[in-house]
Amino acid sequence: MPHWTELIAEKKQRQLKSIPQEWLVSPPPDSTLDVTGFPETCGLLTAREIEITNTSVDVLLEKLACGEWTAVDVTTAFYKRAVVAHQFVNCLTEIFVDRALARAAELDDHFIRTGKVVGPLHGLPISLKDQLCIKGLETTMGYVSWIGRYAEKNAVLVDILIECGAVPFVRTNLPQTVMWPESFNNIFGRTTNPHNRSLTPGGSSGGEGALIALKGSPLGVGSDIGGSIRIPSSFCGLYSLRPSYGRVPYCGALNSLEGQDSVHSVFGPMTNSVGGVKAFMKAVVNAKPWLKDPLAVRKRWHEDEYNLADHGYGKDLCFAIMWDDGVVVPHPPIRRSLEITKAALEKAGHKVVDWKPIKHRLLADTTRSIWNAASSEDYMMTTSATGEPIIATMELDDSDATAAPFRPKKIGITAYQLWQAQKLRRDIRKEYLDHWEATSSETGTGRPVDAIICPASSYAATPHGKNRYTNYTTVWNALDYPATTFPVTTVDPTLDAKKPRRVFYDDFDKGIHEMYDPEIFKNAPVCLQLVGRTLEEEAIIKMTEIVDGALAAAK
Repeated sequence: MPHWTELIAEKKQRQLKSIPQEWLVSPPPDSTLDVTGFPETCGLLTAREIEITNTSVDVLLEKLACGEWTAVDVTTAFYKRAVVAHQFVNCLTEIFVDRALARAAELDDHFIRTGKVVGPLHGLPISLKDQLCIKGLETTMGYVSWIGRYAEKNAVLVDILIECGAVPFVRTNLPQTVMWPESFNNIFGRTTNPHNRSLTPGGSSGGEGALIALKGSPLGVGSDIGGSIRIPSSFCGLYSLRPSYGRVPYCGALNSLEGQDSVHSVFGPMTNSVGGVKAFMKAVVNAKPWLKDPLAVRKRWHEDEYNLADHGYGKDLCFAIMWDDGVVVPHPPIRRSLEITKAALEKAGHKVVDWKPIKHRLLADTTRSIWNAASSEDYMMTTSATGEPIIATMELDDSDATAAPFRPKKIGITAYQLWQAQKLRRDIRKEYLDHWEATSSETGTGRPVDAIICPASSYAATPHGKNRYTNYTTVWNALDYPATTFPVTTVDPTLDAKKPRRVFYDDFDKGIHEMYDPEIFKNAPVCLQLVGRTLEEEAIIKMTEIVDGALAAAK
């Protein structure tokens, strides 16, 4: 067996060979932090390709459906931009240009012959996190041990996207084990944030976040067990959705902690518009995934739920803002984004109240107890084949290692102890349900609060290795509440000056406060979450559109 470092070298060589030579550009020097403008000035993309790649998913689908743009043209444009993005931020794992263009040509041929689209996502290039198996390709998930393992069939979601007319065209980077909120592994290395390359794009779907922020993909699929769709989306300025368990099929994809059936990982969309989130969800759930995945929920797209039938049809909505979670107080840019959103919603005629969080620390700690029940064993079993080291920090410099939020702290617990953790979580879910129902007394609508608006993180994108707190996303995984992200603003050192605080929840809260320096976080996007109740994907997509519209009108 070759040494694990040799396996990496061979894999990296193959990745480099998969990039068309004529698509290689001269990347800016490392000292250039914001690279968001470079894809359009690097000289590789034509004016038409720039136009295509700056187009939202809704409009792309319209132009593809009427034949104005071909699938080959759209796929080529995004592929070129994706490869350019990769040269700036190291976001891709698998690159398979010929295969994707052959698929796009088939779609164009079908359209020419029949005058019809193959499905609702006809011709749309879609990027996939490196967990979603594609027949004939490796899926390493950042593990050296999985180099050379070629998939014998597609993951169910890949089959469904193909059935809907999409063009899977790249796979994207993630951390070893996928249980980190940043994106670094021993094979492909570190992905950086295109808004500021000294900052992390987040994780574990950080390759998707960085790629879509550079408009190298119109829509990508990430996964989320504790925030892995929403953290990179918020750090990179994207719209996204963490759906409820089973709404989007997971069958046939790779994962860590397989067999941990309590707090499930879910797949969901990441994109540059809320319309993209809707297009993905509507297409996937209407393809009846429950006929291909036994864990998929039998629920088609409900138009009346999207029209907010359960929420007064969207008239006089009542949103609750969670200013902090009772554990860590967010940095000034996050606070400002909450204030902007509150003012915009009130101006649009909606009611806004405060959300009182209950037991968030306990809920997140219990969730980590469930993951950590056997996570160390899981990682050791996977890495043992090659002797690849298990990564212990996301720091650039190992001497400054900090405890990471998703990682195991001890080896295993008994089955009985696991049951107690699962029971505690179940009981808190009931308390939270009752807590939400009780808000009907303060909304003035006769209904409980329609949705919660809260931070996606206590900070904007952090320097590499410093993303140490994920409870703002993880609690909603534990409760199985669907949540979107939406962009509000960016860090502005003038507006977001550091404010002194005298009172802290504890030393950890104080440490998070002290890491804030507006110059370090400069230009980082600031997003928030909108949280609904289990299986309310349609409603929270609509409410995100309403919030997005209110923010645009207020500007």
